[in-house]
Amino acid sequence: MSLKTKRTLIFIFGVSLALCAAMSAQEQRPMTFVDTINLKRVSGLDLSPDGKQIVFTITEANWEKNKTISHIWRVNTDGQGLTQMTNGKDGESGGIWSPDGKYISFITKRNKESQIHLLYNSGGEAIELTQHKGGINTHAWSPCGKKIYFIATDPLDAEEEKKKEMKDDAFIFEKDYKHRHLWVVDIETKNEMRLTEGNFTVISFSLSRDGDSVAYTAAPTPLYDDILNSEIWYMDLNTATNKQITQNKMAEGGISLSPDNRQILFTADANEEHEFYCQSTLFLVPVSGGKPNLLLPDFQYEIYGAVWSKNGDKIYFIANMGVHVEIFSLDLKSNRVNQLTDGEHALYYFDYVPEIETITYLLSTPTNPGSFWISTMNNFSPRLIFDPYPEINTFKLAKYEAVRWKSEDGQTVEGILIYPVDYEPGKRYPLLAHTHGGPMGSDKFTFDGYAHARAGRGYAILKPNYRGSTGYGNEVLRDMVGHYFNNAHKDVISGVDYLIEKGIADPEKLGTLGWSAGGHMTNWLVTYTDRFKAASSGAGASNWISMYAQSDVRIYRTPWFLGDPWHADSPLQTYREHSPIFHIHKAKTPTLVLCGENDRRVPLPQSVEMYRGLKANGVPTELVIFPRSGHGPRELYHRLYKMNKEFQWLDKYIMGRDFTFEEPPKSKEKSDTK
Repeated sequence: MSLKTKRTLIFIFGVSLALCAAMSAQEQRPMTFVDTINLKRVSGLDLSPDGKQIVFTITEANWEKNKTISHIWRVNTDGQGLTQMTNGKDGESGGIWSPDGKYISFITKRNKESQIHLLYNSGGEAIELTQHKGGINTHAWSPCGKKIYFIATDPLDAEEEKKKEMKDDAFIFEKDYKHRHLWVVDIETKNEMRLTEGNFTVISFSLSRDGDSVAYTAAPTPLYDDILNSEIWYMDLNTATNKQITQNKMAEGGISLSPDNRQILFTADANEEHEFYCQSTLFLVPVSGGKPNLLLPDFQYEIYGAVWSKNGDKIYFIANMGVHVEIFSLDLKSNRVNQLTDGEHALYYFDYVPEIETITYLLSTPTNPGSFWISTMNNFSPRLIFDPYPEINTFKLAKYEAVRWKSEDGQTVEGILIYPVDYEPGKRYPLLAHTHGGPMGSDKFTFDGYAHARAGRGYAILKPNYRGSTGYGNEVLRDMVGHYFNNAHKDVISGVDYLIEKGIADPEKLGTLGWSAGGHMTNWLVTYTDRFKAASSGAGASNWISMYAQSDVRIYRTPWFLGDPWHADSPLQTYREHSPIFHIHKAKTPTLVLCGENDRRVPLPQSVEMYRGLKANGVPTELVIFPRSGHGPRELYHRLYKMNKEFQWLDKYIMGRDFTFEEPPKSKEKSDTK
């Protein structure tokens, strides 16, 4: 990129800032569905070695190409010098600094396959470093800055390529994959060397700080269910010797070698006995081998990710506390945990440079999708680096509030209440109970453009963290073990009752919706109660027996029902009792059903079963299928149609009124012809 281009970008952004400031002085307006799609998304912070700059990714909607495209940007940690660093037609990802700060590496598909490229921090055109057949998934610099390690998928061989061209492409189910392995490339010579080989897949890796060794996780296959069969391995890079470190049924993630190379830190969804289906937490295992040690057995919250301090005497991590996410430190000598941040927000993209003891992170709030913050860890005092969302000031946004209520059995449940825009105390409003996916997850104080758009149309929204959610301890999470719909649906209904009692929700104008596990919940609610006037079920399971076979995931369903449905002693009655399709005769709520045509997680037949059952019982229903889509629509026109159709359905049956679909933005080509 030329200096002239950079200056032009900075000037354009400065003008946009001024325009946004001028617009904010004007009357604000509620968000539209198109606004929510057009709002850029910021991710992937990486702090420079000297702590003076960060690179990050901005993803924006491109309606001409009907998709989002990501580019890498850079800004100084004083908030100045915003510069777009890449501008490839299909976008880039994974911007990482070289150890000397000279280069920024990233992955992009400029030709047929994804390759590592290098870009001088001072500017210029990107240099293609690799020409690896099969494409590259992820990468990391060696501490010396002379090599880059990466994971790549094994390519098709010559015979496979020939058959593919001839469309002689019959395949054996669940054997049609290619393994992924660890490689290294020399920066100067561009020579590549394979480091792992065999009938297994490398999932992730972590280099030691001295560059002499690497820890990596490997599974028998890249199939989702095999994550429980993954193990940690350790390789001495000087001798190329491998050693298996763990042997268990945990899905080890977020691995990190200690500064002295004696221990490996990792996260896993397990407890002290290594039992699966628990909140993600921290473990330590010696490089010499032995049983992994659970670091914080009494810690209530879900741990997302962790890093070693400079000297290895502390661990810094971020944890989900239900409706908010915060930074913590753990002193390994005293085993004392210290919470460093607190607020109505969630922290993501946490990056730490040990040499300068400095952390950067992305902070999302209900009124801002993400701002950049920085602090030293020796004297933790975060300051704002940069706010990439000045356009937010042009919108009239809804108010968020954490609410807590008693469920049917007396258990306290927490959730997020989003008030209608221009809320008037004492006035009742239509309420949408919007349940999150997972169900291992939780709704938090984060920006949700779709919620703001619906609140702008007069709806209150309840996002309940029902039992089965994370951030509240294993007892809450594991309430689903042995019986999926045990208390979760009662938590949702009691939350609705609480808002009716508070005079906020209109009991005659209730709706419910959700996607994935939120779709499972919606399907169950419409067969459990007729209190909701309308429902929208996205990618929801209707029949747990057929779902067990159809989905690419079973490891979570097995603990829910304490077995599979295929053996003589299988818990078939439990499967039936918790499957909405076997209660469909009780459904009365008009229900919209949505699903991706190529969804492997909750396959299309689940939605077809739900639709057929509703229709057979005379319940108003429609089934929307998104072609080419997996577990949720990605194409822009599909995303807009989903919002339009869903809101039209809810508004019709809850409010008894028509809704005019929002039109997508006119393409430049069309506008130029007029």
